[in-house]
Amino acid sequence: MMGLSAASLSGAGRALAQADEGTVIAAKFGALESVRQISLSTDGSKIAYVAPQGDGGARLMVVDLAGDGVPKAVLAQRPGPETLRSCSWATATRLVCRNTTVYDYGGYLLPISRLFALDSDGGNVQRVSAGTGSDTLGSVALTGGSVIDWAAVPGKPGRILVTRFFVPQQASQVGIKRDVTGFGVEEVDVTSLSRHTVERPVAEASEYISDGHGNVRIMGVQPIDGNGDRRGQVTYSFRQPGSREWQSLSKVRLDASGREDGFNPLAIDAARNVVYGWQALNGAQALYTMALDGSGKQELVLARDGVDVDGLIQIGRDQRVVGASYATDRRMVEFFDPALKKLGAGLGKALPGQPSVAFMDASDDGKLLLLASSDVDPGTFYRYDPATRQLAPLLPVRAELAGVTMGTMKSVTYPAADGTMIPAYLTLPPGSSGKNLPAIVMPHGGPSSRDEWGFDWLVQFFAVRGYAVLQPNFRGSAGYGSDWYQRNGFRSWRTAIGDVNDAGRWLTAQGIAAPGKLGIVGWSYGGYAALQSSVLDPELFKAIVAVAPVTDLQRLRVDSSKLGRDFIGEGPQVTEGSPAQNAGRIKAPVLLFHGDHDVNVDIAQSRIMEDKLRAAGKAVTLVTFPGLDHQLFSAAARTRVLAESDAFLRKAMGF
Repeated sequence: MMGLSAASLSGAGRALAQADEGTVIAAKFGALESVRQISLSTDGSKIAYVAPQGDGGARLMVVDLAGDGVPKAVLAQRPGPETLRSCSWATATRLVCRNTTVYDYGGYLLPISRLFALDSDGGNVQRVSAGTGSDTLGSVALTGGSVIDWAAVPGKPGRILVTRFFVPQQASQVGIKRDVTGFGVEEVDVTSLSRHTVERPVAEASEYISDGHGNVRIMGVQPIDGNGDRRGQVTYSFRQPGSREWQSLSKVRLDASGREDGFNPLAIDAARNVVYGWQALNGAQALYTMALDGSGKQELVLARDGVDVDGLIQIGRDQRVVGASYATDRRMVEFFDPALKKLGAGLGKALPGQPSVAFMDASDDGKLLLLASSDVDPGTFYRYDPATRQLAPLLPVRAELAGVTMGTMKSVTYPAADGTMIPAYLTLPPGSSGKNLPAIVMPHGGPSSRDEWGFDWLVQFFAVRGYAVLQPNFRGSAGYGSDWYQRNGFRSWRTAIGDVNDAGRWLTAQGIAAPGKLGIVGWSYGGYAALQSSVLDPELFKAIVAVAPVTDLQRLRVDSSKLGRDFIGEGPQVTEGSPAQNAGRIKAPVLLFHGDHDVNVDIAQSRIMEDKLRAAGKAVTLVTFPGLDHQLFSAAARTRVLAESDAFLRKAMGF
């Protein structure tokens, strides 16, 4: 008996030590990025970055690179409903920032954003977004606009072009009602806050593109039906240089699956008088230019068989196009600028670990802000001065993870039931043999998305904790062309979820997953896939973790716009494809997490799932986070998600 007691105590001690270690590691990976967003001043002498403050708050930090180089907090935001998202330099001494919040409008959660400006020392804070005060008549401008041109008046820094939703107002001073409504553009001086309209509001306008020199050259118009829903077609018009007359450019139709058909303009090259845009070629998205002289002449810039060219690289205040990118097993960059092409290749080889190098920003005199990162490195920001050829390290992306050994991410393929080879990424625990491990299938969000090679805090946490993690780019994923995308991951859920389940079977067949130690973890659509996987095959996974999941497609249809309803589809597949409506088939225990201010996926989706599972006598736990959105921007919340998911999986798998 004494021996049994000692053994029991020893086992309990090991379990406690393991739990303590897991909590420490969860706190490291759950910590928010040390640098959420960063920008380089127009003269290249300063950087500004958004950093976390406390749990959920934010600070705007400014570093004088020509001075003492010490980060100084110039603005602090307490934890609460507002979130500081980004700050960019309008001049060498003044910044424009974007703040967001979620407004509860009678049970409907509305995302609201506003722009404001401040000096680099934190002084002279002024609102840039047009006010919507007590004179607003029955409507609210949810967005405070976005900056579409940082050099609205060449030679006069601080003049920017900002989009604006004009809403009807009552001029109380004189009692005159103004019914001006629609989407337009204003020129704003970020110091004096003087403003004037440069594009009068158009009722159904949805987009404007400037040429980087203060000229609005392209407008997109998307019709609105009688219910206030946007229709699935955007008509683009353009202006020739020096003209105010709109001419027809292109039409882009969004089909029911969510794929675009037609030339979709992105960015203007004023010197060449062309616009870059996406257009389909042989079933995949390619990058073209179209002349803005009325000829409609198009030229193919970049295309790759079997994958979408989906990244346009722009830097500097004029947002100059310098390259484009696409992802195969890794993201590949094609630079159009010869100097950047040479520099990018050289830096990738010279920096430790040969990381991927991304150019983030540029000053007016050519200094560059770049990020070097890899699968095992969250990344470090650098400033490069081409005049001196000096590369100076600035800040780590995740300071808390310094010194933590990560698991290498490897590109693999596995066979689906019909023989189709599915691309995926396999991350093994550091130093692991890759055999007989607890394993996790982790489907990505979206569904119009895909996983890529690179650092992933969720994947690396589980790898460090001893799990093998497989991320499948199942059919329904974006990035591989229209045939792979099919009708999207909701309409084609049987194929998508079948591929996810085949990922689990492959882990077992390869001996990577130990018998009985296979779980599934997903966020957003990935959470939907995690739950629906066990509807299709209740015996496959031993535990399910779903963060902010969609669970009831019919409920999602009701809450969606016309475009959203088309995306989801209708008919028996909606009920059959809803895990909440098939909860009785799920055998594995379920752990759910959800923020109650989620505007992407209503928390009602998780509550419905909990109710249905409980009614069916299934094991389920729902953890809710008051005041948090879809991304759970809280170190405490993310740490809890990681620590409790780890403990839950270990218990369910028995290790």
